[in-house]
Amino acid sequence: MARDTVDGKIIESRDDLTAWLASGGKPPETFQIGVEHEKIPFYTSDLSPVPYEGERGIRALLEGAKARLGWTAIEDGTSLIGLADPAGGGAISLEPGGQFELSGGVQADVHQIGAEIEAHLDCMHKVGGALGIGFIALGFSPKWMLAQIPAMPKSRYRIMTRYMPKVGGRGLDMMYRTATTQANLDFADEADMVAKLRVGLALQPTITALFANSPFTEGRLNGFLSARSEVWRDTDAARTGLLAFAFESGMGFERYVDYALDVPLYFVKRDGVYHDVAGASFRDLLAGRLAALPGARATISDWSNHLSTIFPEVRLKRYLEMRGADVGPPERMLALAAFCAGIYYDRSALAAARDLTRMWSFESLQRLRDEVPRLGLAATIDGRLLGDIARDALAIARGGLANRARRNADGEDETRYLEPLERIVGERRTPAEAWIERFKGPWRGAIDPVFAEAAI
Repeated sequence: MARDTVDGKIIESRDDLTAWLASGGKPPETFQIGVEHEKIPFYTSDLSPVPYEGERGIRALLEGAKARLGWTAIEDGTSLIGLADPAGGGAISLEPGGQFELSGGVQADVHQIGAEIEAHLDCMHKVGGALGIGFIALGFSPKWMLAQIPAMPKSRYRIMTRYMPKVGGRGLDMMYRTATTQANLDFADEADMVAKLRVGLALQPTITALFANSPFTEGRLNGFLSARSEVWRDTDAARTGLLAFAFESGMGFERYVDYALDVPLYFVKRDGVYHDVAGASFRDLLAGRLAALPGARATISDWSNHLSTIFPEVRLKRYLEMRGADVGPPERMLALAAFCAGIYYDRSALAAARDLTRMWSFESLQRLRDEVPRLGLAATIDGRLLGDIARDALAIARGGLANRARRNADGEDETRYLEPLERIVGERRTPAEAWIERFKGPWRGAIDPVFAEAAI
């Protein structure tokens, strides 16, 4: 989850909210890519979860990273909860159950993202190794019960933990037991945003299938290929899902603002203090009549922070976040960035992706999204196997990347990063199905080997 924004400018009207989103538009020649990923820490000695406190806890991990990187501390009261690159690059933050997240800086191409992730993991291996901490890249914690997972000392998470059980059955699982990777991409203007949002939403089930990597819960097979994706189907419907309105005529920044205004608040932050206003209306804060904070006026910080607590399959901020993937090894983090850039950053590729998906009704797309956590590439939409759609989408992305022609020092373009996904489609076997084969075969029903084989 993102760092809190600091901008005390008072919002005077709904138009200010729309203008803030629209200000994210950029000339296409300046488009960049960002990748975020979460990983699950564990003690290598006994495969137990890592608490926040203690000589070998999460705090010590952050302190070690701070000393090595020289990044600026992010604190919540007296608790160290993250690090920020003072040069304006990436940030390290904590998810509710200690999932360690790198929010990468914006990069010009996938080659640069690869260097960023490699440097980050090198730091984590050195700092974590000295503390006896390893990391696994699975979309759902494979062994521990929810009650075993320590909570991180972040005020916003305490508020969310109290609120989640009121609005869905799996919200706490989402917070404490899932891990994802996402790609963040730019748009040029409102029309470009709408086109990319619609294509992105339509392709999220395909992304979920290609990256499905969470078949285990509490040491057993859970019946899903992406348990992480299934959890989102029962996590606060007011702020999740495929956004049916995005496919309707009149979609634009104003329509998304109206949607976001109707999503209940979690908190309002003032002078470093998180005020629990869970369930209250941002419209009341905008009008200065929030009962819990009489007279408080909405600021840009409030708006930005509120948008970060909305969790649709594609999230609009001043860029677009593609949120459908389970985390996996670095090669698949890069593959997600390449897939999205190939489609979004070439006009012919974006048009081809629209053609691939434009005839699907929202009802058909919703059925596909509901089936994908269980069926993966074997799910269907309008009589077509998702595996065939994934093949077509990857071909479109490959063409877009070839047209981008962003080359590394060896003269290779970004198409090389699609190869892991092309292997998955060629074999018609998701990463989760490969794990299931290992679990039923060489592991003989034991879960512990996954901590070595899924380590990053």
